[in-house]
Amino acid sequence: MTTPWRWIPPLAASGPFQMALDELLLDQAVAATVPQACLRLYSWSGPWLSLGYHQRHLPAAWLALAKHGQIGLVRRPSGGRAVLHGGSLTYALIQPQPGGDRPEAYRHHCRWLQRAFAELGQPLDFGSGRSTAESGSCFARASAADLVHGNGAKRIGSAQLWRRGVLLQHGSLLLDPPQELWGQLFQEAPPDLPALSEGGAELVARLHRAAEADLCGGPLQERPLDQQEWEDLHRRIASQPPAFPDGISPGRRK
Repeated sequence: MTTPWRWIPPLAASGPFQMALDELLLDQAVAATVPQACLRLYSWSGPWLSLGYHQRHLPAAWLALAKHGQIGLVRRPSGGRAVLHGGSLTYALIQPQPGGDRPEAYRHHCRWLQRAFAELGQPLDFGSGRSTAESGSCFARASAADLVHGNGAKRIGSAQLWRRGVLLQHGSLLLDPPQELWGQLFQEAPPDLPALSEGGAELVARLHRAAEADLCGGPLQERPLDQQEWEDLHRRIASQPPAFPDGISPGRRK
């Protein structure tokens, strides 16, 4: 019998908190005798710029904005390019032994997102891989791992990390990105996205239902963080140095 996927209710928190929690959940799945898949949706407290694990070039403008407290910088354990977390919703899913190759894993683990947006009358297809700009922004390029509208505007960017057979897939759903800050960071406007008829709790509920139908194979099992997990999480955050020398809060990869 398949163990139900775990659902962690949405949390709004800082970049280091969110990345530490995703890695904690990933490490739990790696170490567990009977691993459990997990899904969560979350938002970020204040604007944060997350960098892909291998992204090393930081434009001076990014560091200047961080130095003046206009954004926070954090590194993701997953790959890809920079994502501005403001006017957006983030998802993280963890699945042990998902099977298939990486392109197949992306296709399978994005179906629930396609279902939810199709229900909103805004069908999404996978990107072509063409770059629209020489930019460090994740949303300047729509790869075969990303979901775009018919006009090519990228709505959802996704990235993966595999650790000992367990998949962590991150994704950012653009809702209402901040125009001015986006321009300061990337010297371009955000994608030209059609307005959504739902947001907030309504959108989260729709995504939850879509995940049960097209991702989890049945009902999600709601289980918030327990006391031990909160303690482990705070230890992880406290044990990290405040920031890398370049001003980026650290992420880990094993």
